[in-house]
Amino acid sequence: MLSWLRRTLESSIGKKMLMALTGLGLIGFLLGHLAGNLTLFADADGHAFTAYATALNSNPALPVIEIGLTLLFLAHIVLALKVSRENREARGKGYTLRNDHGARTPGSRSMLITGILVLLFIIVHLVDFRLQKPPIEEMDTLAGMVKTRLGGTLGFLIYLGAMVPLTLHLSHAFQSALQTLGLNHPKYNGLFKVISIVLALVIGLGFATFPLAYFFGGNAS
Repeated sequence: MLSWLRRTLESSIGKKMLMALTGLGLIGFLLGHLAGNLTLFADADGHAFTAYATALNSNPALPVIEIGLTLLFLAHIVLALKVSRENREARGKGYTLRNDHGARTPGSRSMLITGILVLLFIIVHLVDFRLQKPPIEEMDTLAGMVKTRLGGTLGFLIYLGAMVPLTLHLSHAFQSALQTLGLNHPKYNGLFKVISIVLALVIGLGFATFPLAYFFGGNAS
């Protein structure tokens, strides 16, 4: 197992495939996280979100899940940096003409930059809501804390602004992952591109609804 992993990490194709798999795993996490957070809109008093958050934090498997998710993030980031470096080395000098330049999109051209920005946002988000969250016995205050954080000017700007690089990143990430894993066919590539863009908009706009709702709608329940 270890020898297979070492050989995979030593090959360019292996690193790209692992990066694609970890990326798809993170997209799945984002969809689940968004679905859970949407319970904030289920009722005015935040009871549904409280129930969701309490069940999540009371799950004895949560530490294992968090460790796994952290490793998934770290693996994706490290692999992305390695692949980006190898791509630069393979191209040689910076002025080398790319044959696929015309097919590139804002999302594909900015993958490394948007990835770094998303990483910085994740750190802020973890400090904001994970490290400073109230204990489980005070979880009824969590919905109010979310509204207060996102209803403030700084929170609104940070959380809404972060959705721009996240959406750009995802707009290319999904179709790129599928192509890396072998789902690359002229007949379906257009469909994969549309699905990738729609998925990016669903996730990006979905998360953007929270700062928009609480900043312009106020913090009142």
